[in-house]
Amino acid sequence: MAAPKPEQSYRGRLAPTPTGYLHLGHARTFWIAQERARAYGGKLVLRIEDIDLARCKPEYTAAMLEDLRWFGFAWDEGPDVGGAFASYTQSERRKFHLEIWRQLLAGKWIYPSAHSRKDLEHAPRAPHEGEAETIFPSHWRPAPDSWTPTETPDGINWRFRVPDGERIEFPDGRCGPQAFEAGRDFGDFVVWRRDGVPAYELVVAADDHAMEITEVVRGEDLLLSTARQILIYRALGWTPPAWFHCPLMRDASGQRLAKRTAGLALRELRAAGKTPEQLRADWPAA
Repeated sequence: MAAPKPEQSYRGRLAPTPTGYLHLGHARTFWIAQERARAYGGKLVLRIEDIDLARCKPEYTAAMLEDLRWFGFAWDEGPDVGGAFASYTQSERRKFHLEIWRQLLAGKWIYPSAHSRKDLEHAPRAPHEGEAETIFPSHWRPAPDSWTPTETPDGINWRFRVPDGERIEFPDGRCGPQAFEAGRDFGDFVVWRRDGVPAYELVVAADDHAMEITEVVRGEDLLLSTARQILIYRALGWTPPAWFHCPLMRDASGQRLAKRTAGLALRELRAAGKTPEQLRADWPAA
């Protein structure tokens, strides 16, 4: 799916997670998202992805808004400016996320799983060469009618049953044609955690659909997540957005930037006297 033509209604988004201070890599990916929204004459949405309240802190949210404004970002909808698809703070959208969980449950796309992350780490099946994750063993799946549906998801992990052997294919606006095989490149994935927190794959797909996002611009480390999210879109009968995955920015040693990377947080760079214009001029081409 190509990005919408200028006469169509383009809707892009910035979706930071306030678990630390934004760094230069975030800024470049977000800047690409903003530039694409402007190029298509569309709208840019800011959504705060603070679903995991144990890790996300209000002080990081406040700092993030300040840093984004300083860098030159301007959004059309968001937690501070409102919009037709509020709330733009993910932690306030739990009722909606629960409804999506119920729809997946009703369609028998998901199942309860007593196996923990530690269990998976010790699973007898090792990752395939080049895999970034250990594949959830298919023999750990319960039979479809072996468990009783519940009213709430809390207290146990809930996993999406992937179609083993199927190639999930999609075009990417930067990386070109992509294909991942379910059951080989990724296995049954968590959509709701036992601690009551909905997982990234569920909430991002649900909120992007609800906010009518037409193109998702994010880092290339999330290409595999796109395959998972396409399965959620398909299960719910939704049309996926277009995808554009940006290269990751790395430090002098070749390591990808992280929120703990010293000296490259936007506020540290600002305190050192750097201007947004200087930073944009100095970063490597995407």
